[in-house]
Amino acid sequence: MSTQTTSLPPAELSGQPVPRRGRIGPRWFPVLMIIPSFVLIVVVTGFPLLYSVYVSLTPYNLLRPDTLAIDLANPFGNYITLVNDPVFRDALLNTIIFLAVTVNLEYVLALGLSQLLARVTVGQSILRTLLMIPMMFAPILVGFQFRWFFNAQAGLVNNILLSIGLIQEPIAWLVDEPLGMISIMTATIWMNLPVTTIILLAGTLSLPHEVFEAADVDGASGWQKFVRITFPMLAPFTFIALTIRSLDVARAFDIVRIMTDGGPAHRTELIWTYVTRLAIESNQFGLGSAMALITVFISLAFTVYFFRQLVKARIVQ
Repeated sequence: MSTQTTSLPPAELSGQPVPRRGRIGPRWFPVLMIIPSFVLIVVVTGFPLLYSVYVSLTPYNLLRPDTLAIDLANPFGNYITLVNDPVFRDALLNTIIFLAVTVNLEYVLALGLSQLLARVTVGQSILRTLLMIPMMFAPILVGFQFRWFFNAQAGLVNNILLSIGLIQEPIAWLVDEPLGMISIMTATIWMNLPVTTIILLAGTLSLPHEVFEAADVDGASGWQKFVRITFPMLAPFTFIALTIRSLDVARAFDIVRIMTDGGPAHRTELIWTYVTRLAIESNQFGLGSAMALITVFISLAFTVYFFRQLVKARIVQ
């Protein structure tokens, strides 16, 4: 009787997995999936950012290609020039005020709207659809719309105020120093309020009902449930909304450009409108790049702060 020998390798006989040639291991598969996106990010974001850093250290003027070289004797000359520029200081102050007032006021309004929408039982889908309408408009169209609203001669706001007797003569909304910034803030809040409202509404609807039922058993009022349950538990969604809106509002350009163009006399000048004025209109790409990098650092500071607060909120939750 003949004996039959097996051809299986020792590893398979022992029950251990046998590595096969030409196959990607499970540890390297996620890395290979990330590589295309990483390369795309480096090409699209990394190279322009590094190039902007280089240009910010040069006195580069678009009409003078020979100026695209770093002045080793004064590499930070653009930043020193901006610090001593009163228009830049005013634009930076206007941007900070614009950011603080717009984001906080928008958050308060969105918080109230989200709580009202969360308690509506009839026509909820219709109200949510109507809420989305301002988001569908392009910023340029919103700028033209509100520029007509606040027009001193034929504007809708002045016509309404004159018709009900609140004012006796037209108000130059887009010319006066405080009113011009208020007009821009109003347009920005109107257009972006749905974004914050949707984030807070999603957070409100995702809160556990057991906590509110326990509060009802204890006899808590609606205000007590909002202050001690809803508002603290919305902290992660709050920081997400504030982070998104802070980064978005800090780059406000279209509405300001259409409504006031930073004027008159730089009264409504923001950093991004001043960047355009220097880099595009005056061909001073070195100064424009330096100013843009300053805004990037400010945005990163806001992002890091809100991200840390978000992490703390999640740990508490």
